[in-house]
Amino acid sequence: YGLDADRWNDRWRKGELIGLNEPYPYGYFHAQAEGVRVLYGRDAAEGGGGRLWRLGWRAILGFDLIHAWRNRRAFFEADAVWTHLENQSLAASMLCALFPRRRRPKLILQSVWLMDDWDGFGPIRKWFWRRLLSRADILSFLSPLNHARASEVFPGLRCEMVFFGIRDDEASAPRASCRNAGLNLLALGSDQHRDWPTLIQAVAGMPDTRLRIVSGSCPAHLAKDIPNVTIERLHHNDALTERFREADALVIPLRPNLHVSGITVALEGVLNGLTVIASRAGGLEAYFDDSCLLYVPPGDVAALREAIAGLRADPDAALQRARNARVRQRDAGFDARTFARQHALWTNELLGRAARPAATDRAWQG
Repeated sequence: YGLDADRWNDRWRKGELIGLNEPYPYGYFHAQAEGVRVLYGRDAAEGGGGRLWRLGWRAILGFDLIHAWRNRRAFFEADAVWTHLENQSLAASMLCALFPRRRRPKLILQSVWLMDDWDGFGPIRKWFWRRLLSRADILSFLSPLNHARASEVFPGLRCEMVFFGIRDDEASAPRASCRNAGLNLLALGSDQHRDWPTLIQAVAGMPDTRLRIVSGSCPAHLAKDIPNVTIERLHHNDALTERFREADALVIPLRPNLHVSGITVALEGVLNGLTVIASRAGGLEAYFDDSCLLYVPPGDVAALREAIAGLRADPDAALQRARNARVRQRDAGFDARTFARQHALWTNELLGRAARPAATDRAWQG
């Protein structure tokens, strides 16, 4: 709920979606180039009572069954169902469990945070969610670490790794930066695995370096009395474009994780021509190796400070990394079209169709 295609597109056109977003959620519609008609789940209008009902069941189950229930007609008419997050994956599986006699679509169910949280679940939730997800034809993951853990948790199920991608039609050439006396750093994101304290501590001792953090989750008190650190939220995408234009480099501080935290921001930084410093903490290396990104150990203030200082000491090396990352992003196909195409290929395979399907074949993206 909240990813209705029309509402998303309206916000996208108004510039209210922050980042290099597609006109429709996550670019799944690009699978139409493979002959697949993509239908997005719709948000039902709901008053206070309907919202309370939906969120109440979500609190009980741990996923939004009511949203899937409201979309059940399109769900069961589809040839395949694709999900983006485990919340949708569990709801899709539950819908099939509630209608055991209905012809069910092929289920390509993606998870992002599930494996990070799995060991913290109680035995009943693990048993219940394992039973639900066992209905999947394919469980997909964006990180090799997630994929490896899932293969242990779900033995016998088909687990696949798929590289995430974003809109890349507005890419900027890698640019020479980090050459001035002052250094402008940009950090983005609201993921729970962002390590803001380490980054702020590293920059606090560098008066000639300015750090701008754009985040909805970074506590304001972390930058108290630190004049070269600014924390802000943006409300229009033009403001983010300006932040990228002002920056010399992008920094992605991370805590250890399995779900390749920071990949969207890394791709945005590369497409904006910036060199990127990131924590070696959760699968980013599968996308960009050491020739593309400058990696530091997670939680290491001194190493991060040294890496930042190294940008000014060797700006040519920073520029070369930005160039290498752009080539890697382009050649490997880390874009939304390739991401959607992989879903179409899986769907064709599951439906037993080696050739490109007809335009009437449909996939429902939950």
